[in-house]
Amino acid sequence: MQLSRLSWKQSFFFSLFFAIALVLVAAPAWTQQAPASDAEPGSAPVPSQAPAAPASGQQDPYPNKPSLAPGIDPKTRTPLYEEIQEDWSSLQIGASKLRPEPPLVGQVDEQETYTRTLVQVKWRPGDAIDLWIVMPKGVKNPPAVLYLYNASEDTERFRSDVWCRHVTRGGVAAVGFVSALTASRFHDRPLKQWFVSELQESLGSTVHDVKFILDYLAQRGDIDMSRIGMLGIGSGGTIAILAAAADARIKAVDALDPWGDWPHFLAESPVVLADPDHAEYVKPEFLKKVAPLDPVKWLPELKTPIRIQLVRENDATPMECKESIRTAAPKQAEILRFEALSDLGHREGQGRLFQWIKDRLESSDKPGQTTAPGGPVATGTIAAPQVVSSQSLQK
Repeated sequence: MQLSRLSWKQSFFFSLFFAIALVLVAAPAWTQQAPASDAEPGSAPVPSQAPAAPASGQQDPYPNKPSLAPGIDPKTRTPLYEEIQEDWSSLQIGASKLRPEPPLVGQVDEQETYTRTLVQVKWRPGDAIDLWIVMPKGVKNPPAVLYLYNASEDTERFRSDVWCRHVTRGGVAAVGFVSALTASRFHDRPLKQWFVSELQESLGSTVHDVKFILDYLAQRGDIDMSRIGMLGIGSGGTIAILAAAADARIKAVDALDPWGDWPHFLAESPVVLADPDHAEYVKPEFLKKVAPLDPVKWLPELKTPIRIQLVRENDATPMECKESIRTAAPKQAEILRFEALSDLGHREGQGRLFQWIKDRLESSDKPGQTTAPGGPVATGTIAAPQVVSSQSLQK
């Protein structure tokens, strides 16, 4: 029902972030292990109501995966999202009426170095969330990193054996999920709605999701809740920053080209301008709703270790927004600036992207240690990554 409306947005997102997807987890077996949408440049992923079915002749590793919760009341035919009572303007749950239901746990996929389990959780009407929990074998109560990719991403990445090996290397657990109003979480909605048109709900809901996800992980008892990190890309980076501002259990944040500085982002980003209704998003009433959810507002207050990576070539986040985010970053932030996606790939490919936050979780129990041994290193040209304190960078 939503495919015709969303396909052009998904196609734009994908063309922009395809190169990032490859350089971040590239490996010799990538084209064999990854889903087709990651392996074929130019092919646009579409929203799906469930994880993609395995190819013919392949055994589905999740035959007992949880079924999707209905999105419409069967008696009244009213969309369940209309029953949601939630304060999206606040990073805290506050007066929101959200009630966690018992999780539905799917079959455990046993691999040589890790296990992967699909768990369905829900705390608002009609919005079931798939959590992909990847645990390293042989490690008791490992630290964990939450992974939230851009608004164009579905959960296929979390099914990749290459990705799972990278994120669990070194004995760290991984928890993957997608944002509100994206992928399989977008259903039973008017066709004109999408992540940006409902930006207050998209961001507010997903920040609240992080709180409940951490509550669930704590209840499991098999993860070290004193060492939790969150890595986000694009809109996922924005939510990682907001979630860390809301929940002290997040001890480190890694954000790659986060969206932010909403007045400029909504007026200038090609992600937004591709929508025929983009003029609605710069009106005062819209900007007023999203102002409390701007990472530029919350970055100065963060006390946790944070790395922000900015790629000039990626114009989804306009340069003015990148500069606003850089300027707002707290003094302990590490800022990496790249000219091109290929520069990012040379430094962060082959799974190296995931190491920074793992190192911070390893040292999170050591007071005062917020950077890797040796400290940040500065370089002199924008073509190479710059890793310096945000306070010493000049426009």
